[in-house]
Amino acid sequence: MNSTATKTIREIALEAPETTRVFEEFKIDYCCGGRKSIEQACAEAGVDPVVVTARIESAIVDHAGRDNPDDITKKSAPELIDHILAKHHIFTVEEVERLTPLMAKVCTRHGDQHQELFELQNVFVALSDSIIPHMQKEEMVLFPYIQSIGSLNTGDGIANPPHFGTVENPIRMMMADHEADGARLRKMRAISDDYTLPEGACPSYTALYAGLEDLEKDLHRHIHLESNVLFPLAVDLERNALAVN
Repeated sequence: MNSTATKTIREIALEAPETTRVFEEFKIDYCCGGRKSIEQACAEAGVDPVVVTARIESAIVDHAGRDNPDDITKKSAPELIDHILAKHHIFTVEEVERLTPLMAKVCTRHGDQHQELFELQNVFVALSDSIIPHMQKEEMVLFPYIQSIGSLNTGDGIANPPHFGTVENPIRMMMADHEADGARLRKMRAISDDYTLPEGACPSYTALYAGLEDLEKDLHRHIHLESNVLFPLAVDLERNALAVN
């Protein structure tokens, strides 16, 4: 891998997926905000770019030489979609269903002493109301089309053009959703002071913050795979197929 200094966060994450753990550790957005340099991203996160760069390079060196045949970023479009559905869509639905009543419980019991919980709940509801129908649209419309063009043989054209014209149209909508949901995740982290528990937090409070942080990490990976890997691949696949028509 070439010097990280000249690359965007997105490029680093794509070339060396192991670095996403470093980005999570330093609260650097590699999915929605991944088109920034290390200097820019570190300035926004309030961390030292020298330290972050050293950690990135260390992660790359540690990973070097290992065979990684299961690197999902190198898979075909249908394989990527299968992974996203099985690994991320199911997890998100299950966690939203689990965390929603837990959030209500914690707000009821501790909201009087911690008013920020109600603001956190409002943003979480907005996130849930956005991400669930977003995934349904992908599963019903966008993903089946990408799977169809990803399964074409070389030299095959698109037999039945989609009603949405080109794949870039729904992708543009999905990307806008990603940006909005990324902003909601950042707001939730700010409201909760980086998910810092108050002194003497009960098990439910602790479980809520742990669950929200796990959901955030999974959504970062989920959005990264769609925005930075699957969607650009889908655009290229469609262009190649349309060139045959």
